Amino acid sequence: MLDAGYPVNVHAVHDRPALLFMRGELTADDQSSIAIVGSRHPTPEGVAHARRLSTELSESGHVIASGLATGIDAAAHMAALDSGARTLAVIGTGVDRVYPAAHAALQRTIAARGAVVSCFWPDQRPTRQSFPIRNGLMSGLTLATVIVEASPTSGTRVQARRALAHGRPVFLAPGLVSQQWARELAERPNVHVTDDAGEIAATIERQQASRPLTDG
Repeated sequence: MLDAGYPVNVHAVHDRPALLFMRGELTADDQSSIAIVGSRHPTPEGVAHARRLSTELSESGHVIASGLATGIDAAAHMAALDSGARTLAVIGTGVDRVYPAAHAALQRTIAARGAVVSCFWPDQRPTRQSFPIRNGLMSGLTLATVIVEASPTSGTRVQARRALAHGRPVFLAPGLVSQQWARELAERPNVHVTDDAGEIAATIERQQASRPLTDG
């Protein structure tokens, strides 16, 4: 936490971890990162939606962060890479581990062209508790969280709660509000229902102009 390279965004939240581990390198551009997260078992429409948002937000100058999981996370990472942009993987294991194993090549590519970030010791295996902790770190690292598809039991709901506690906006894809949990979440302050990349970027810009990040 006392290192000059500790991420500014994470330093601004009250529950920042004392230690972070990385493969790759964080840059000043990563302060503009946005998390795109969602289901491990998405519909084809959800995958297309995640890819479109990732591409459009990357083209508007934002760095895309996600959790390296199957489904929406992988789609967001790969779309950013395909557009020649940086992407950040915030993982629920140590940086010497890969989960899921099928994403070993993707994790190496992200480390080479962006950064893989963890708050766990490098050899930490995945556990049931590690992924909610990962979601909290991803919220702290990013300016906002965009949820594309998610079920009532999805870990993205943990990230939404942490993002709101961090004072960061949450964006819900309109299709989510067919679910009770999403309708209830949408009624909370700083939650927006939109899948328009321009509107997402503009909302974040307005919030940063009126309430810049400060130490938690």
